[in-house]
Amino acid sequence: MPELRKGVRRGRAAVAQQQQQREQKRAPQRNQGRKRAAAAAAAEGGRPRTRLAAKRLKEEDHRQLVAAATAREDHNHQVIVISERDSDIEKKEFVKGDIEKKGAVMGDDSGGLSANKAAGQEEEGSTAPFPERVQVGGSPLYKIERKLGKGGFGQVFVGRRVNGGNERATGSAALEVALKFEHRNSKGCNYGPPYEWQVYNALGGSHGVPKVHYKGKQGDYYVMVMDMLGPSLWDVWNSSGQAMSAEMVACIAVESLSILEKMHSKGYVHGDVKPENFLLGQPSTPQEKKLFLVDLGLATKWKDSSSGLHVDYDQRPDMFRGTVRYASVHAHLGRTASRRDDLESLAYTLIFLHRGRLPWQGYQGDNKSFLVCKKKMATSPEMLCCFCPPPLRQFLEIVVNMKFDEEPNYSKLISLFEGLMGPNPAIRPINTDGAQKIIYQVGQKRGRLNIDEEDGQPKKKVRLGVPATQWISVYNARLPMKQRYHYNVADARLAQHVEKGMADGLLISCVASCTNLWALIMDAGTGFTHQVYELSPSFLHKEWIMDQWEKNYYISSIAGSSSGSSLVVMSKGTQYTQQSYKVSDSFPFKWINKKWREGFYVTSMATAGSRWGVVMSRNAGFSDQVVELDFLYPSEGIHRRWDNGYRITSTAATSDQAALILSIPKRKPGDETQETLRTSQFPSTHVKEKWAKNLYLACLCYGRTVS
Repeated sequence: MPELRKGVRRGRAAVAQQQQQREQKRAPQRNQGRKRAAAAAAAEGGRPRTRLAAKRLKEEDHRQLVAAATAREDHNHQVIVISERDSDIEKKEFVKGDIEKKGAVMGDDSGGLSANKAAGQEEEGSTAPFPERVQVGGSPLYKIERKLGKGGFGQVFVGRRVNGGNERATGSAALEVALKFEHRNSKGCNYGPPYEWQVYNALGGSHGVPKVHYKGKQGDYYVMVMDMLGPSLWDVWNSSGQAMSAEMVACIAVESLSILEKMHSKGYVHGDVKPENFLLGQPSTPQEKKLFLVDLGLATKWKDSSSGLHVDYDQRPDMFRGTVRYASVHAHLGRTASRRDDLESLAYTLIFLHRGRLPWQGYQGDNKSFLVCKKKMATSPEMLCCFCPPPLRQFLEIVVNMKFDEEPNYSKLISLFEGLMGPNPAIRPINTDGAQKIIYQVGQKRGRLNIDEEDGQPKKKVRLGVPATQWISVYNARLPMKQRYHYNVADARLAQHVEKGMADGLLISCVASCTNLWALIMDAGTGFTHQVYELSPSFLHKEWIMDQWEKNYYISSIAGSSSGSSLVVMSKGTQYTQQSYKVSDSFPFKWINKKWREGFYVTSMATAGSRWGVVMSRNAGFSDQVVELDFLYPSEGIHRRWDNGYRITSTAATSDQAALILSIPKRKPGDETQETLRTSQFPSTHVKEKWAKNLYLACLCYGRTVS
């Protein structure tokens, strides 16, 4: 086998040397030519003289464009799916185990939620030219005219019949129709025709939903031929001084509710309720005051088609569907869509149309969705609706307090707004026939709805607009054992408590922090054989952890203080075979989800200020695991998880959010009882009461619990 060597081949050195000499002679001539060309270019309209100048000019133009885009927030800013971004070098993943080498650094996928997919952003590969004429599914031949608009799921044009048609006719006989194009390579067409077609098949032509007359594929595009409609509520709002009267908003409210009631009755939620998706009929036609709801690309089923039951609850914090400005808080948090989400989005839509602005407008950046959701949770209905008619506040209070599978009382919600509308439906600014039918069908007596009571009991309000932090403590049923707790422990006294506990046969099972003081739980039931710990001024000291991994210790508990320091406990005698951890500026769900697929499970969590630290281990003894993340204590989600056999196994919280990890153990315990408490002070009295019932502290944290 010949030996491969790096360098110039023999016999070619002289040739290379001659070429180099010729290049040196030509260089001054080329430079003079470039200077003359640059001078001529500069004289010709002020163009840049050099490549460097051109680059700088291009960067300046880019900065000006960014500044202009920031100054005018896109009102149609729609997001289909939001996922965590790749982040900077400061956030790293460290892995210990047989397969992944000690100290391996992997790219971090954790970061703020991104809100950068604007409505109308074309999918990659959708740049094919539109046909000049369209004929699909047995339709007449249409000539494509002006563009009406574009959204996250295609572009809409006016189609005019080449032959026949009647200017006064509607439906398939109309002279002009709306043609909606979606490219075959768009995300909605991964498996054939657009998903939206299925939804229109189920809903098209029902109350408030435009009818699709023809559909088919032509060239690279899937095409729907639909009824031509008029201006959107955004257009009407914009042309009426960017504010609508109370009567106009009330009419929109009741008719929107009747449209959503019909859509929900067919098992769908719209998923993107906003002013741009409500359209009126064509001007100067009998339908000019009729309201329609369009763009069904984000619609999902809330009811299982086969069983007729409500779909199961779930949460994926990296998934967001909707438009950031109007989306429900549950959509921001990645919860399964249900009917309450459409109604919350409708509430924000109505308040926007009346007031002209929502308090969370103007946020920018990769964490826009996080900031908007935080603001929504921190804004009480009273604060948001302080300049609105009382029915808007009442409506918002009802919908934000709804449960996941709760059936809305549409007739009662409609009745809230009746006092704001004129008595004669014929002269109302919006046709409200659909709403009147609901009231008459149900036989609902007109009057105010008492929103403060539910089945005779006071209804608990979840958004008070007064953020609060508390201790969250979790207790598991165990056989009688010895357990000891310490709280408000300063750094200097920590060793004293640990040594005393170890002398009494106790090991650390859980640590936590409130401000810059530590809480310590030690008991005789950990199953560990030996234990070490470190107090570090940095959050999860990498070098020390890796040194202990080399000695076959594994992380068993972590805590972080508000100053950024940390307490890490590592133990021998665990069942773990491999371990990984991540430090992130936001909750790293995408990384957690990736690790789940690799067979890891979350075994410890902590926060330091606004930073998150998550430890995941192989052979953790779990068969499944889920996350509950919220801007308050997620009581409803936890109870739903408990009902499905999950138990809380890790907790952590910042001043903004609380996160709980719930798992299904491979070995089912004899007593599955688990209880949680939220207290302003460390729950010392409650712990003793729980001990009397053989319930022992399993995990605790301090952070956000009330919005």
